[in-house]
Amino acid sequence: MFEKLPELRKLYELRVEFKRIFDESPDRRTAELALTAWIVELLEAFPEMDQTFVKTYERWQEDILNYFNGRHTSGPVEGINNKARVITKRAYGLKSATSLWTRLVLDLNLAAEAVGQSIEKLRATVSSLRPVFSAACP
Repeated sequence: MFEKLPELRKLYELRVEFKRIFDESPDRRTAELALTAWIVELLEAFPEMDQTFVKTYERWQEDILNYFNGRHTSGPVEGINNKARVITKRAYGLKSATSLWTRLVLDLNLAAEAVGQSIEKLRATVSSLRPVFSAACP
């Protein structure tokens, strides 16, 4: 595809470089300089991005660069919020907070822990019933 669409290759290379800046920049100042150089390269290849990506970057630049101070992100929280929205849509208006929480825990890869607890409760119930059935059955 890169041979047929050279613009696609350039866009891919820019994406890789953008990710590298976020992964490897040691501090805010280094990241800011790298992002500025990256934007110049982006606009040389794709001038139309000035109206979309660059405007968004300029609007959120301070917040974006704050990431490099401590590399903190709200990504996990946003992911959980998205998961909760998907569950309520999938459940056609799930109203019970308890049910929503249970589904959220299961969907957040804690299913093994939740199932494990259920199995332990089931085993305890079966163990408590075993003497009753043993006495009733000859």
